[in-house]
Amino acid sequence: MSVPSRPSPQPEAGTHQVEVADLDAVERQLGRPPRGVAEVAHRCPCGEPDVLRTEPRLPDGTPFPTTYYATCPRLTGAVSTLETGGLMKEMTERLARDQALAAAYARAHEHYLAQRAELGDVPEIDGISAGGMPTRVKCLHVLVAHSLAAGPGVNPLGDEALAMLDDWWLPTSCAAVHRAEDAAAEDAAELAAGE
Repeated sequence: MSVPSRPSPQPEAGTHQVEVADLDAVERQLGRPPRGVAEVAHRCPCGEPDVLRTEPRLPDGTPFPTTYYATCPRLTGAVSTLETGGLMKEMTERLARDQALAAAYARAHEHYLAQRAELGDVPEIDGISAGGMPTRVKCLHVLVAHSLAAGPGVNPLGDEALAMLDDWWLPTSCAAVHRAEDAAAEDAAELAAGE
């Protein structure tokens, strides 16, 4: 599998500049409007967002520890397949017996917390990262999203899971499918308006 390229530099933390087209794409991916989006943290090779960086407190006031949120349905489906295959249990067992892996995973936890702290302080989730870090694996989606956003070498278990995935953006890019759907909807609207 070829790992998708790193994203281009994003706006400084706190500027929260997110393009309307990106928010529309994520709404299409999730089937609902995204909440608390700070920025697009990673883009799929097709060009659409596949990981968001999310505010630690949602607009309704809810604390939200999941800083890196995978949004692409193809990506999340592929990760879910790994989860149902028992990978989380195997990784958690390895953490208990591999000190070097456990230390690297603890560093990933600290990185996650530091990235969230750049967005704001939420005392209710202080010291809590996501995905089970630093002692277990509870959600591969979080670990893969962290690896995509941070790049290789930051989250060892996210990197491992990412390397196990097939190229989820192939054979047809989501962006191409969405452009075709949008064009068909526009054509249908024009036809309806002309009748």
